[in-house]
Amino acid sequence: MPKRLSVPAPLSPLIISDTTLRDGAQMPGVHFSIADKVSIAKALAEAGVDVIEAGFPAVSDNEIEAVRRIVTEVPGPLIMVLCRAMAADIDAAWDALGKAPPERRGVGVFLATSPLHRRHKLGKTKAQCLDMIASAVAYARQRFTKVTFSCEDGSRTEPAFLRQAYTTAMDAGATGIGFPDTVGVLTPEAARRLTSILAKLAHPRGVKVRVHFHNDLGLATANTLAAVAAGADIVHLTVGGIGERAGNAALEETVMALSLHQAQYRRSIRVDTTRLTALCRLVAAHSGVALPANKAIVGDNVFATSAGVHQDGLLKHPDTYLPFRPELVGADGIRLPLSAHSGKAALALHFSALGLTLSPEELSRASRIVKNADKADWLDADALLRRAAAKAREEVP
Repeated sequence: MPKRLSVPAPLSPLIISDTTLRDGAQMPGVHFSIADKVSIAKALAEAGVDVIEAGFPAVSDNEIEAVRRIVTEVPGPLIMVLCRAMAADIDAAWDALGKAPPERRGVGVFLATSPLHRRHKLGKTKAQCLDMIASAVAYARQRFTKVTFSCEDGSRTEPAFLRQAYTTAMDAGATGIGFPDTVGVLTPEAARRLTSILAKLAHPRGVKVRVHFHNDLGLATANTLAAVAAGADIVHLTVGGIGERAGNAALEETVMALSLHQAQYRRSIRVDTTRLTALCRLVAAHSGVALPANKAIVGDNVFATSAGVHQDGLLKHPDTYLPFRPELVGADGIRLPLSAHSGKAALALHFSALGLTLSPEELSRASRIVKNADKADWLDADALLRRAAAKAREEVP
């Protein structure tokens, strides 16, 4: 009997929800103007992001105006805003989004549920919190067809009360439940376990699960991927990972991990990876938060190496020392900067760029001179190369 070929399960869609304009804007030192927000929203839409969390309307009139302009000027994505579990916040959300088509507007309602927050911030009992959740979600559903409820500090909320809070929200009409690791304390194993519990609670009711991870332990992207594997429907991300304290799960990291490991995660996403570098640079310019040279996916050093072994490999075949090609993320290309660790192959390229041609013996001698140069000599690398070439030619083998 012939062997049956196994057919992989079809990819299920994952919703990419960007909160750069809300949580990213809360990063200390970041001050987006209305024009900045519209510019970033346009770039997010062009990159294929499904949802844009455009702001927190209760904060100010400027916040409301920014959301209104985004809805008017940026076609495509669903526009969400954040609200506390208060009627006044939901009213402000309506002021911002009321003129948008019903299918393009939604709200995320949140209430703190952990023991710490209930006792020290809210001064509320569990029963009072449940009443607030039910009332706020029901009120939001009177105006919005898409309402997500999130338990702030969900990762430090008692599991039993977490289930109770989300069940109350769903009973009141929530179409999505959001799970935030507000202070970034989870590990991937815990994120996967908790997301699985919430998916089993929500999916039978047709309710989507959204996850939102902070990066205080440097695990936000890993936690997001673990949650995706456990059945999350929506991931909350920021461009460049900006956000409160150590920031949020980075959009570019999560998107590339999902793209490169599609066979593992079996999820489809709409984001155009070739726009990631330009998107990150745009947000860096508007936020004033520079991208570190070693920033994953989009940093200047991702496609650069100064080590001789790596440079030689890249010159022979670019995939030898690259996780993916620069063009896949819209980057500028491979760079082989000169350093004391550079090999002869890269050194020859740099000499050639200066119009200097050396014999193999001269190149060997020049390489030795360059590698043993003092730190001060590296302040002007071109001058160092010219001196090394001249000295190599003078030496007698």
